[in-house]
Amino acid sequence: MVSVCAAASAQTIKDGSYRIVAHIKSDGTIQDGSYRTIGHIKSDGTVQDGSYRTVGHLKNDGTVQDGSYRTIGHIKSDGTIQDSSYRTIGHVKSDGTVQDDSCRTIGHADGIPLQWAAFYFFFSD
Repeated sequence: MVSVCAAASAQTIKDGSYRIVAHIKSDGTIQDGSYRTIGHIKSDGTVQDGSYRTVGHLKNDGTVQDGSYRTIGHIKSDGTIQDSSYRTIGHVKSDGTVQDDSCRTIGHADGIPLQWAAFYFFFSD
């Protein structure tokens, strides 16, 4: 599931109003809407903040862990995003629409690998 090289160029994550909130470069660098580096997703699934401090891990089986390897969530292959207790907290639809647990559109991540879109739920401010 984890593959940083899934996209050949930078991708964007937009909020529910289509404002760009993040840019994800093909090397896994995450930038905010102003192109300030805020994080990194490494090819092995390690998630780092803008200072390269490890803050999480995206495992191949969809498990999301914090920097201390405690499970904080799950990414299901159908796009369902769950917390550590398997309660649904959101969904990334096949068209890239990101929804909260009440099915309200909170973002758009079309063309972005599922695990990168899930980054928005677990590791963004």
